[in-house]
Amino acid sequence: MAEYLDRIKSPADVKKLGMIELERLAEEIRERLIQGVAKTGGHIGPNLGVVELTIAMHYVFDTPRDSFVFDVSHQSYVHKLLTGREEQFETIRQPGGLNGFMLRTESEHDSFGAGHAGTALSAALGMAVARDMSGGSEHVVALAGDAAFTNGISFEALNNMAAQTKRLIIVLNDNEWSIDKNVGAIAEYFHKIATNPTYVNLHDRAAALVEKFGGRAASHIVHKAEEAAKGIVGRGMIFEEFGLNYYGPIDGHNLPLLIETFKFLKKQNKPVVLHALTQKGRGFQPALEKQKKFHGLGPYDPETGETKPAGQKTYSEIFAESLNKLADRNDKVVAITAAMPNGTALDLFRPHHPTRYFDVGIAEEHAVLFAAGMATKGYRPFCAIYSTFLQRAFDQVVHDVALQELPVVFCMDRGGLSGDDGPTHHGLFDISYLRGIPNIIHMNPKDEDELQDMMLTALEHNGPSAIRYPRGTGPGVAVKDYPVALEIGKAEVLQDGSDVAIFALGAMVAEAEKLAKMLKAEGQSIAVINARFAKPIDAECVTKYARRCGVVITMEDHVLAGGFGSAVLETLNTAEIETPVVRVGWPDNFIEHGKPEALREKYGLTAEAAMERVKGMLKRPVGV
Repeated sequence: MAEYLDRIKSPADVKKLGMIELERLAEEIRERLIQGVAKTGGHIGPNLGVVELTIAMHYVFDTPRDSFVFDVSHQSYVHKLLTGREEQFETIRQPGGLNGFMLRTESEHDSFGAGHAGTALSAALGMAVARDMSGGSEHVVALAGDAAFTNGISFEALNNMAAQTKRLIIVLNDNEWSIDKNVGAIAEYFHKIATNPTYVNLHDRAAALVEKFGGRAASHIVHKAEEAAKGIVGRGMIFEEFGLNYYGPIDGHNLPLLIETFKFLKKQNKPVVLHALTQKGRGFQPALEKQKKFHGLGPYDPETGETKPAGQKTYSEIFAESLNKLADRNDKVVAITAAMPNGTALDLFRPHHPTRYFDVGIAEEHAVLFAAGMATKGYRPFCAIYSTFLQRAFDQVVHDVALQELPVVFCMDRGGLSGDDGPTHHGLFDISYLRGIPNIIHMNPKDEDELQDMMLTALEHNGPSAIRYPRGTGPGVAVKDYPVALEIGKAEVLQDGSDVAIFALGAMVAEAEKLAKMLKAEGQSIAVINARFAKPIDAECVTKYARRCGVVITMEDHVLAGGFGSAVLETLNTAEIETPVVRVGWPDNFIEHGKPEALREKYGLTAEAAMERVKGMLKRPVGV
């Protein structure tokens, strides 16, 4: 039984506990996280690292009056436990349960929804300025990991902060990791501060005084220690140059020190940054030893940390292995990731071609522009970025790549549902946002082997291209020793027919084949076409079957608005063909988190649902 956690029904209950009780609460929260996430999967490492920080924030501040903004917000599980959601915690990331990120519709304590990195500082500044304009006195606290500072939006916010508000608290949660080890000058800068021996010694002494005496005198000593340390680390801290007062680094697991420091920061009339050093995965040895793995994962054994044995290779792994093949034969092939080497599986490419692997940090806009620059010098960049994250670089795709017809390949992992991660991570819009851009081709493989064929197709294409592929495993098709390039814009007819033509993209090809069997059993002649290309679509194939068949069905793991089905309708309109089209895809909604199979059934992306919709349109009615 969790003696103290069970008492917490709201943040007000946190304030009733003494220091020893708060320390015990932290232990119970860690145990609850380890046991709970073992069943549901989720971001266990980041949350174990912010237990004391989150407790201290709720002890000193008052949500929902005060606003907490979590960058990415994958580290908000502790916040959820302390804001009346402990009894629901076993439902996190489960269908109909708690979201794995901050969600405004879930709780009044979730002041700003998130899911992508780098948003907290700008959002918090907007809240602070709105408060100032309204004459309010509440506090705004933004908690951002050190990796978030590799994102350009964070620096855009820092550039405006001191000029636009006098009261804002930024907590820099420094654990040296995002998903993989953080890279770049910013990461090195933070590391230099954290490891300077004189700086650390001064802060150890200051921390001891705060714990012993507390209050204004200790805060004054802390300030003096920082001033001395700044001269040692370097003239002019980067945050000071932006007009913010910098405090730290301090131990992000020292509850008494955190609480006293937050009390002090509440009284400041200048935007401040508190640099807290934390340990990702703290309290769970497997998560400490394998920080990359335990950033976010599926269910695991809470005693050993072991996950289910690896089975069939994922699309991400096939992508990385195929890229190795291409790079072995072409020394101009390079790989670029935006802080996602593990998620995109480029960590499997890096050992084979270390000088042609680039991790630019959480900076998708820079990644695309960087790729464009390399392409102008004859290189062939493969930019591996999740579909949902490539949205952030839309202008660069349009203006810097497509306009200049540069041969950059966008490899969009998580094209389609991303399951338990929910709407911030579903890749359901990339066909729509890329299809209207001139000069770009857009492909979607039906299986693992076709993925590598599309990669070679993109490599040989003298212009920009995009390939979308799902999260997880495919149908398990064996991959050839070396890929074969496809004819651009040419669909693959898998089965000929004359009554119904089913055009399917990617993962929906299997569902199309299932639907074809159901219709054939009812006496229908069915054509099944693997569309392959969302742009350019195979207009000749589409018009041929639309003229021959009584109904056309399109199937895609993408929103219907502006998607592949829309492209088919546009093609038939141009050809003045009036054959009815049944489009199967996602509605004009943000789709919640849940198991992909259940969500497809709920929203009608199944063969059974398509069968019901098409029955009344058939030339030979079902059952006749």
